[in-house]
Amino acid sequence: MGRLNLSTRPFYNERAVNAALAAAAAGVLAVTALNLWGVYILSGRRADLGARILRAETATRDLRAQAARIRAATSAREIESTVAAAQEANALIGRRVFSWTEVLNQFETTLPPTVRISSVRPRVERDGTMTVGVTVLARSVEAVETFIENLEKQGAFADVLSREEFVNQAGLIQASLEGRYVPRTASAAAGEAEGAR
Repeated sequence: MGRLNLSTRPFYNERAVNAALAAAAAGVLAVTALNLWGVYILSGRRADLGARILRAETATRDLRAQAARIRAATSAREIESTVAAAQEANALIGRRVFSWTEVLNQFETTLPPTVRISSVRPRVERDGTMTVGVTVLARSVEAVETFIENLEKQGAFADVLSREEFVNQAGLIQASLEGRYVPRTASAAAGEAEGAR
């Protein structure tokens, strides 16, 4: 059997529509409240970051001013004394690198039978390199030249020159040699670098 609606107005379910509108309004209010809360938190963070940036800029200005005062207070004389102290420290380090055993072993392996060494004098130069002066006694100039060539071939000495040669009272040639000493570690590293090329 069919149902008839005899009312003058049709029936609409207004409760369901009102409930749906109330739920939508509550959702919009919740989203709006969350957005406002987020804006509030971000505003606080922005203010905090702004304060930190301001403190960092102030500290930077202070440090720059302090550096300028220090630079102005440092005289050229102080800089020169610091450089001199650094060179002196490098010279001390260079003396420590000098190995008597290694130098004497180099002489032993390169010395011709007719040449004798009478003195050895190491010296640290201003640029930190080591110069070794050697006084030798030989029966001929050729023996001295052979000794120089042997020293340079071994690689521990470079730019070896005879500074003075004369015949002494015993009839031997006395030569004062001088050359740049290259410690074995440095010469080995240089040899490896050239070999790699």
